[in-house]
Amino acid sequence: MKSNQSPLQKKLLPRHISFMAMGGVIGTGIFKGSAETVSIAGPGVIFSYVFAGLLLLVVMGAIAEMATVYPNMNMKEFIRKALGERVSFIVGWLYCFMWLAVCVIEVIAAGSFLQFWIPDVPLWILSLASAAFIIGVNSMSVSGYGEFEFWLAGIKIAMIVVFIVLGGSLLFGLLPGAEAPFLHNFTEYGGFVPNGWTSIFSALLIVMFSYGGSELIGLTLTEAQDAEKVLPKVVKGFILRVILFYSLPILIICGLIPWNQLDEHTSPFVQVLTSTGMQGAAHLMNFILITAVLSAANSGIYGATRMLHSLAKDGEAPQSLARISAKGVPVNSLKLCAVILFLGSMIAYFAQERVFTLLMAVPGFVVVIVWIAICLAQLKLRKSYPVQPTFKVWGYPYLTIITTLCLSIIAVTFLFDAANRISIGVCIGVMILLTVWSIFRFKSSRIP
Repeated sequence: MKSNQSPLQKKLLPRHISFMAMGGVIGTGIFKGSAETVSIAGPGVIFSYVFAGLLLLVVMGAIAEMATVYPNMNMKEFIRKALGERVSFIVGWLYCFMWLAVCVIEVIAAGSFLQFWIPDVPLWILSLASAAFIIGVNSMSVSGYGEFEFWLAGIKIAMIVVFIVLGGSLLFGLLPGAEAPFLHNFTEYGGFVPNGWTSIFSALLIVMFSYGGSELIGLTLTEAQDAEKVLPKVVKGFILRVILFYSLPILIICGLIPWNQLDEHTSPFVQVLTSTGMQGAAHLMNFILITAVLSAANSGIYGATRMLHSLAKDGEAPQSLARISAKGVPVNSLKLCAVILFLGSMIAYFAQERVFTLLMAVPGFVVVIVWIAICLAQLKLRKSYPVQPTFKVWGYPYLTIITTLCLSIIAVTFLFDAANRISIGVCIGVMILLTVWSIFRFKSSRIP
C-alpha cells in the first residue's frame, strides 16, 4: 500500500459519526456481557446501566464542548493541551491498550457465535477469520469505512428494536399461542434486586466496559466534516438511545427468563428466543450478534489506529505510525493492530473458557481512567477558552466535578475487586510502565 505523510481525510458524515459511536458501544457488552451483569445484580442491574449512562452523558458533553472551541483537535489533543504531554502519553497508550483488548474480546465473541452454526470448527480458527475480516474493512478509505460501519451498526440497532418489540409482545401476551409471564419473573426468585443494592455497584465494572466506545467520537473529529457543529447534535440524541438499547432489552430478557437461569456462556438474546421455541428467530438473532460484535471490533480498530496516529504525530509514539496511505488510512498503525489482533485471537486456543472473563475487566477499568482525564481536561480548559463554546456542559463546574469523583470512586473500588484481580493487576502494571516511561521520555514536561 502506497504511503505518504498527508493528513487524515475529512470524509466522515454526521450519520457515520453517530453510528460509529453506536457501533463501538453496542457490542459484546450488551449481547453477551449482559448475562454476567444480570447474574451479579439480577433485573436491578438496569440501575447500573442508567447510572453509568448519566456519567457518560457528562463525559460526552465535555468532548462536544471542547470540540466547539478547538475544532481541529481530537480527544487526546484536548487532554494534552490541558494536562500536559505526560498525561496525554499515558492516557493515549492506555486507550490503545483498551481498544485492542476490546477487539480481541469481540473477535473471540464472533467466533463463539459462529460456533452456534458450525460447532466442529475450533474457536481460534473462527476468531482468526473474524480478525482478518475486520482488518480488511479498516484498510478501506475512511469514507468507505464509515459507510460500511454505518450499515453494519444499522443492522444491529434495527434488530435490537425488533427484539424489544417482539420480546415485549411475548412478555405481555400480545402474540397468539404464547403464555405471558408478565411481571412474574421480576417479583419471584429473590425480587427485582435479589443480591442486594451493593450488587448494583458490583456490576458497574462490566457496565463501564459496555459503555466504553462512546467517547470514540472524540477521535473522529479530525476526519469529520463540520465536527464542531455536528457533535453537540449527535451527543444530545445519542445518550438516550444507548440507555434505552441497554435497559429495555435487559428488562425483557429478565422478564421472559428468570435471572438465575441465564447461561453466562451463551447470549441471553439467543436464549430468550430459543426458549420460546422460535428456532428460526434464534438463527436470525445469532446472525445479528455476529454483525454486532464485528461492528464493535471494527470501531475498536478504528479507535486504536487513530489514537496511534495521534500519538505518533505528537511525538509520543514512533513516527512511522503516523504514515498515511493514499486512502487516508494510518497504514503502519493498522499493521501493528493487525499483528496484535491475530495474536490475541490465538488466546482462544489456549484459554477458551477463561479468556472472555479475564479480558472483560481490562477495558472497563481503562474506560474509567480515560473518562476521568476527559472531565479533568474540560475543567482545566474551560477557564482559558479563546472563544465561547456554542455547546456547554450543564451545571459546570459542579456536575463535571461530581462525575469525576464518582468515576474516581469506581476506579478505586475496582482495585479491590477480587473477581477481577488479575485483569486489574495487568491494567495497573501497564499504567506503572507507561508512567515510568513518560518520566524518562518527557523529563522537562510540565503540566500547563
